[in-house]
Amino acid sequence: MSYTIQAPATPNGQPQAPAGDTPEASTQREGLLRYLILGVLFGVFLTKSEVISWFRIQEMFRFQSFHMYGMIGSAVVVAALSLQVIKRFHLKTLTGEEIHIPPKQWMPYRYWLGGIFFGLGWALLGACPGPLFALLGNGVTVIVVAILSAMAGTWAYGYLRPHLPH
Repeated sequence: MSYTIQAPATPNGQPQAPAGDTPEASTQREGLLRYLILGVLFGVFLTKSEVISWFRIQEMFRFQSFHMYGMIGSAVVVAALSLQVIKRFHLKTLTGEEIHIPPKQWMPYRYWLGGIFFGLGWALLGACPGPLFALLGNGVTVIVVAILSAMAGTWAYGYLRPHLPH
């Protein structure tokens, strides 16, 4: 005895497509695949440029090498230029939505405190949060502790955000 399962019919009598096979889901999968590929390429770039190297980070904090300062400075320049291009040419996301960048309110204490916490975490860990997954991909399994800590910190911020002075 065999059973066949038929998809429910739409009002016009045609079989309804499974939930995961809609054109929107297909487009979303393609978009996520693009982001995955970009992420992998970014991880390769971080690895090859030695940005994930604990020794390079240590050299930077001891002012022994320009390597990391050059990388960070390059990233700031590329980000600033990219934001100007996005604003000037009204670029859109992969789904066609316009990218809107809201203006920031200047609150110096907020940036100082954020920078101090970020720098302390970076110095104590010996790794910037950006390449944590690149480090994991390179076999530095102890970084799982840092990834879980970053996730816990992100959750704590999300939980406390309504009570923080924004």
